[in-house]
Amino acid sequence: MKLKITSLLFLISYVLQAQENVNLSLNQAIEFALLNNVNVKNSTLDESIARQKVKELTGLGTPQISGSAEIDKFLEIPTTFVPAQFFNGKEGTYAPVKFGQPYSSSVGVSASQLLFDGNYLVGLKASRSYEELSRKQTKQTKIETAVQVSKAYYNVLVNQARFELVNANVERLKKLRNDIKATYETGFAEKLDFDRMDLTYNIMLVQQQNIQKLVDLSYILLKFQLGMDLKSNITLTDKLDEAKWSEVSMPEAADASKRIEYSVLQTARRLDELDMKRYKSTYLPSLVAFGSYSYNASRSDFTIFDPAYRWYPTAVIGAKLSVPIWDGLQKNSRVQQAKMALQKIDYSLANLQQAIGLEYASAKINLQNSIAELETNKKNREIAKEIVRASKIKYDNGIGSSQEVVDSETSLKEAETNYFNVLYQTIVSKIDLDKSLGNLNY
Repeated sequence: MKLKITSLLFLISYVLQAQENVNLSLNQAIEFALLNNVNVKNSTLDESIARQKVKELTGLGTPQISGSAEIDKFLEIPTTFVPAQFFNGKEGTYAPVKFGQPYSSSVGVSASQLLFDGNYLVGLKASRSYEELSRKQTKQTKIETAVQVSKAYYNVLVNQARFELVNANVERLKKLRNDIKATYETGFAEKLDFDRMDLTYNIMLVQQQNIQKLVDLSYILLKFQLGMDLKSNITLTDKLDEAKWSEVSMPEAADASKRIEYSVLQTARRLDELDMKRYKSTYLPSLVAFGSYSYNASRSDFTIFDPAYRWYPTAVIGAKLSVPIWDGLQKNSRVQQAKMALQKIDYSLANLQQAIGLEYASAKINLQNSIAELETNKKNREIAKEIVRASKIKYDNGIGSSQEVVDSETSLKEAETNYFNVLYQTIVSKIDLDKSLGNLNY
């Protein structure tokens, strides 16, 4: 099932990049962003880098084997001083003598194995925690990306709804304008009546153009958040549902342990703890085993590869124990720095708990206020529609003025603008509430 979903997502990605029109629900948009958003891609690469670093460090504890081959030509054979009395010289003096042959070569293999190093053992644990930290940071990036995509997605839906509504208003005002114009031309209305309605109609046309540009801009922002070509064509399939924004569960307090940010900081704390242990482990000795085997040859002529001449073997095995004795208190300073870093992260954890509580309280209040304001604006919108309808009937029957019609249209436009602004504010507040509670997982 997972393979099918992944294949489908890659197919969607391919089609979108081909600039074909594709229908996207909010969930599909989020899944697409998790594959194509630059921040998610970079975070995923950081996670892969962390895995490779773990493998790199693990490799230090395995046998290290290397081969070597060397050919030398002495332009001047090294000079050695020996007692002159060996050559019947004066006792206590030295005579320069050249030993060796102009050509020499060697070929061999060497190996070493780390037997014990406390720094390595603790570092290995730290590297695995570092890998865990990178995974959590990737998850955090995905959640933040999903939040931004959700807000951008609903921004498009709200602007589209506003545009559809303003189109309907333009058509209604156009008809009303034409009716007043015809009445004016027949002498049953004043020119002032027509001018008022003409002004209202022109203002609505400007608003229509502005909202169209806003819709185009909101699509561009969504495509950017998705990580797709800005020239791609998409259609959003989800609809605005006012009911689901008011049906929200709001607990008394947020659980900080459910937040990925808190989990990231806890992992960072474990890394600081391991750092302190690693610095303390440098007081312990380290032990390394080693061995090598090689063949060497010296020639007076360049006959290195002549099988008639011998090569002489050399082999050695051993172990090296390194014991730290005095380093000018450098290790102690590193341990103290690690302790202070650990204390800082403890402060950060306590502060984050408070910040999460504050974030949830703020999101909760904002959502409660937005829901109440949305309900009020919804009623105001319906009242404004009824006033427009009534004023139009009164005007048609000759008992109302054009000014009353214009004022009612202006009030309706304001009520609709307020309604959609609060609707989007409510949606954003709900998304922020879910994020503050740690309900978003990707």
